[in-house]
Amino acid sequence: MGAIIFDASDRLLLIKRGHPPAMGLWSIPGGRLEPGETDLQGLRREVLEETGLRVQVGRLAGTVDRPGPAGVTYVIRDYLARISSGVPVAGDDAADVRWCDMDELVRLPLAEGLLEALGEWGVLPG
Repeated sequence: MGAIIFDASDRLLLIKRGHPPAMGLWSIPGGRLEPGETDLQGLRREVLEETGLRVQVGRLAGTVDRPGPAGVTYVIRDYLARISSGVPVAGDDAADVRWCDMDELVRLPLAEGLLEALGEWGVLPG
């Protein structure tokens, strides 16, 4: 699951993945659920670990299936979220963290399908 977080200037929060999958590519913060976690619990934990931010999780924005290693398929649910406290700092498996406007977003090496999914779900500004 992932968190779609915009600031007051409509910039999207992205992390640079420090580990596979998508190592070296920019994506929204998120990750896998731990046993017994709900999506909301897992997403809050992942965002805190990767960015140092505490968030309030909103509605489900959309779901995508992505191929993984050895024929595994990841079902990824992305949620809108907003910051309740903290300042973004890269942590855990994030090599970097940054706010990106639309001009920057289209020029960065993004995780496969991210920009297309966000556009299809109608969550991008403008």
